[in-house]
Amino acid sequence: MSARKTKKSTGPSYGEAAARLEEILGRIEDGEVDIDELSGLVSEAAGLVTLCRDKIHAAEVQVKTITEELERDADPEADDDVPEDAPPEWTGDGRA
Repeated sequence: MSARKTKKSTGPSYGEAAARLEEILGRIEDGEVDIDELSGLVSEAAGLVTLCRDKIHAAEVQVKTITEELERDADPEADDDVPEDAPPEWTGDGRA
């Protein structure tokens, strides 16, 4: 069974947030934004940048966790071929 968990997201997805950031940036660069609207868009963009950073960090943590689990799961299989009376350095438990 998969270790992945599904949870409901309350905010936009990473793709949606990035697309909205692109839209805001494009409007600002094209001079389409009234000065009265600018501060609101900049504030929205800052929130979206934070959201994207948080999602990237969460993905990095999840990938690291999964790869560590895979490495941990692979190690016992490799140790099965080591005799019980093998020196500690054969099992990776050796202390210098």
